[in-house]
Amino acid sequence: MTHGIIAAALAGFGTGLSLIVAIGAQNAFVLRQGVRRHAVLSVVAICAVSDALLIALGVAGVGAFVTAWPAALTAVAIAGGTFLIAYGFLAARRVLRPTPGAALGTEGATAGSRRRAVLACLAMTWLNPHVYLDTVLLVGSLAADRGDLRWAFGIGAGLASLVWFAALGYGARLLSGPLARPAAWRVLDGLVAATMVTMGGMLLARA
Repeated sequence: MTHGIIAAALAGFGTGLSLIVAIGAQNAFVLRQGVRRHAVLSVVAICAVSDALLIALGVAGVGAFVTAWPAALTAVAIAGGTFLIAYGFLAARRVLRPTPGAALGTEGATAGSRRRAVLACLAMTWLNPHVYLDTVLLVGSLAADRGDLRWAFGIGAGLASLVWFAALGYGARLLSGPLARPAAWRVLDGLVAATMVTMGGMLLARA
């Protein structure tokens, strides 16, 4: 029985990593916050805890309920797509009009900017229908195939999310040297802007 639990947890861990490692709006946001070393713990905690909650809902069978209400996913797609495009344009504006002192470690250390980072992370997570599709529906359905071991599978997927976001958020500081110059930040913000606008446009098109 113990072997089966471990096997199910490892399968869930691998599934979780395969779903969240792909480049996306949420990962781009966590990477930027990690490089800035700003509100990293809050951002990582929000992403990991949110994924854990959504995975638990999927394992508990809420995915069937979500599927029965496609209008809800459409509404989330419209709101999320609009938010991502707006955030992408803000990043693009930083590329075209960089803030003085915007190099690493000199920007955004106030309580207000921390609050904005937390709110942006919450919106990036909960207004993204891909999160629901991946965690609630896909992980939930795969966990259901495990029968009595479905919660072990879900725990493994949740741990994968925690490990990934912690590694991304805290490992990003290794880029602090190359990104110590404002010009490098313009490149990073350009990538963030392209990712956000592309993802937002795809959400609106599918809605």
